[in-house]
Amino acid sequence: MSENCSQVRSENTENCSQVRSEGADVALTQEQVRELVTTRVRNPEAIVEAAARRTRAKSVLGDTGRAMIIAADHPARGANKVGSEPAAMADRAELLGRMRVALSRPGVTGVLGTADILEDLLLLGALEGKSVFGSMNRAGLAGSVFEIDDRFTGYDAEAIDTMGFDGGKTLTRIALDDPATPSILESTAKAVDALAERGRIAMVEPFLSCWTNGKIKNDLSPEAITTSITIASGLGRTSAYTWLKLPVADDVTAMARVLASSTLPVLLLGGEVSDADKAFAAWQHTLALPTVQGLVIGRSLLYPADGDVAGAVDKAVSLL
Repeated sequence: MSENCSQVRSENTENCSQVRSEGADVALTQEQVRELVTTRVRNPEAIVEAAARRTRAKSVLGDTGRAMIIAADHPARGANKVGSEPAAMADRAELLGRMRVALSRPGVTGVLGTADILEDLLLLGALEGKSVFGSMNRAGLAGSVFEIDDRFTGYDAEAIDTMGFDGGKTLTRIALDDPATPSILESTAKAVDALAERGRIAMVEPFLSCWTNGKIKNDLSPEAITTSITIASGLGRTSAYTWLKLPVADDVTAMARVLASSTLPVLLLGGEVSDADKAFAAWQHTLALPTVQGLVIGRSLLYPADGDVAGAVDKAVSLL
């Protein structure tokens, strides 16, 4: 979302009006929200029933052999900010509406989210034929003093298996200056084991991180990403079901050397994008490498600067 969007109330700029109006166009109606709430109140078992009826994806990689997964697990970690809008992802009707648009586009193979979001999408019938990944650890709240202590407060392997989902995702930040790091490594290893026992994918998202001026910063240098890969690849009793969710390095030309550090399947993450053209070029460059299987992107596609969710998703799919 453009920088000017923070001034929408005072300046009502044309670009911001377009972004917000696009969001309003796709957002769930009040009646649709009311139906979701009524189901949760009167028939909560409908969620499990919808999961049991759901048509599962034949492959995480879809029909084309490439994954295009839409991520929306940010709110559960208190990370609602997009651009200069601090609560952009907090409007659930709008987020769900944008998710429905994204998931309806050709070439989109799956979704990543927490239980509250995935269950709403199940009730809306938006997960038919899609691969589904449950977000597992969300306790490292954005901006908190305990952010690195990212305990598992979301999905566990048992629930992922019961719901018929394809796997679980862990955020595994490795801070050499924080004594909480060993516990998150241990918890991630246990999650890898539990998912592997059930034949489910463990999507591990590792970062080498450090505290800077009271905030956790992820190091996106080639050397740091390489180190995070080698550490994450060795977690658990087996790596048979482990995939890595990785950023593109600041120096995109170094990605061939970075990804040569493991033979595990890789999905590229999007993160928050300030320069869309640069980000798309970086993804396209890295997708050519042998371990890369596709993309996992959230905010940059769900909240593009021009408000065109379908257009942003279609452009990302075209890279595959």
